[in-house]
Amino acid sequence: MIEALEEYWIGHEPFYNEVDREVAMFEAAYALRLPLMLKGPTGCGKTRLVEHMAWKLDRPLVTVACNEDMTAADLVGRYLLDANGTTWHDGPLTMAVRHGAICYLDEVVETRQDTTVVIHPLTDARRQLPLDKKGELIQAHPDFQLVVSYNPGYQSHTKDLKQSTRQRFLALDFNYPPADLERRIVAHEAGIDSALAARLVTIGEQSRALVERGLEEGMSTRMLIHAGRLIRHGVDAVAACNLALVVPLSDEPDLQRALKNLVDAHF
Repeated sequence: MIEALEEYWIGHEPFYNEVDREVAMFEAAYALRLPLMLKGPTGCGKTRLVEHMAWKLDRPLVTVACNEDMTAADLVGRYLLDANGTTWHDGPLTMAVRHGAICYLDEVVETRQDTTVVIHPLTDARRQLPLDKKGELIQAHPDFQLVVSYNPGYQSHTKDLKQSTRQRFLALDFNYPPADLERRIVAHEAGIDSALAARLVTIGEQSRALVERGLEEGMSTRMLIHAGRLIRHGVDAVAACNLALVVPLSDEPDLQRALKNLVDAHF
């Protein structure tokens, strides 16, 4: 085990139900150490796939939740003062590159474009990471792979990947699973019976139809699992759905009313 990344190993198999050969596609990308982009709505299973594949491939997983304030130094590292004076501290990307982890940049479009370019030398034949402030050029470990994700629904002119970044990646499109598969996932992850999971999935599907009527995004599989867990815990079904599905999704009274009507129709 790599001591520097001991905490990043996944000790048990994360549950993942394959939808459309994405496990095999991920394995092929990893076998060739090609960078991979996952595109899809919130809570549809992108992160769970990465966790499952890190376990399956027996590699540590370094996850970075990207945000607009993240700088290149946050990714690669910086000099910091400590008891020994000024010492270089690797950032999460650098740790993964040095030691052969999978580095997962979640919601990569949230980062500033001048930060995103840091990954460019890692995503072509060079597989290198220059540490300009340290004067070091790191050749990526043979087992290193870069994976990024984002939600296309949140794209804008100010938050989008440049073509110079996009074209460096393989890409998998994600969406919510078909109803029968989503029902099995919700039942398994929430620990509820199939009939209850089916009702939650139907509510979720109907909420997604409201996207064309002003709702920014429908209920995610993750939200349905949260509702199922609350119900299993003893919370009344309508109250659980209000807590996990209705109120988080929208602040608009008319949309909340429509979502509550969906819940009332099934509970």
